Amino acid sequence: MEINELKYNIAQNIYYLRTVNHMTQSELGEKLNYSDKAISKWERAEGMPDAYVLHKISDMFGVSVDYLINEHNEQDTKIETKPTKDIKRLIATIVLWGIIAVAILLMVVLYLATDNFYWQIIIYSLPVTFIVQIVLSCVWWRGRGSFLFASLLIWAILGIVYVALLRYNFWEIFFIGIPVQIIVFLCYKIRITITVTQKNPKFFVWKDSGGKKPSNNGENGENKGEK
Repeated sequence: MEINELKYNIAQNIYYLRTVNHMTQSELGEKLNYSDKAISKWERAEGMPDAYVLHKISDMFGVSVDYLINEHNEQDTKIETKPTKDIKRLIATIVLWGIIAVAILLMVVLYLATDNFYWQIIIYSLPVTFIVQIVLSCVWWRGRGSFLFASLLIWAILGIVYVALLRYNFWEIFFIGIPVQIIVFLCYKIRITITVTQKNPKFFVWKDSGGKKPSNNGENGENKGEK
């Protein structure tokens, strides 16, 4: 791919992503810490953002860096607008509170039927809620938020075990959650590092035939000067 073709593809894709999300050049520039003139320059294919900014743009609009640098026809261009994202968040919220509401309803029904207050049902419903949120996070938001819900799932499961053994007051069970939480955190950091490294060429060292690193001067430098 020639440099002019690369500039043109990036220009078209940034323009499309910005307009389909109802953003002005100033609004996009503010989010990227660039001026609207820099955004305009990119969209006119007179320059292009560096690898780090491309990654920020791809993350902001929920696309890959490959999407930004390649050409797309109208049939291939299927980007979520802000209303679509809001609907997904609304669905996730409804599912979250819906499961809890069902648990409360079941608890009330059992209380009316047996005259016993089964408060444990709320505790038992939490892992189901967090598992569903993890699935939605992976399907709709590429795993964003999965670390939070995975952490909550760990402690919810430990809470269930504690409730099941409540008569023994085995509170030491929660100490198990500390190393498990650390493992989950490390796995999350590794996944993020691998993802960023794969998407952002800035993390790779490129050398020319002379064995020297290419200069960073040029268009990227010009863009940075327009902040």
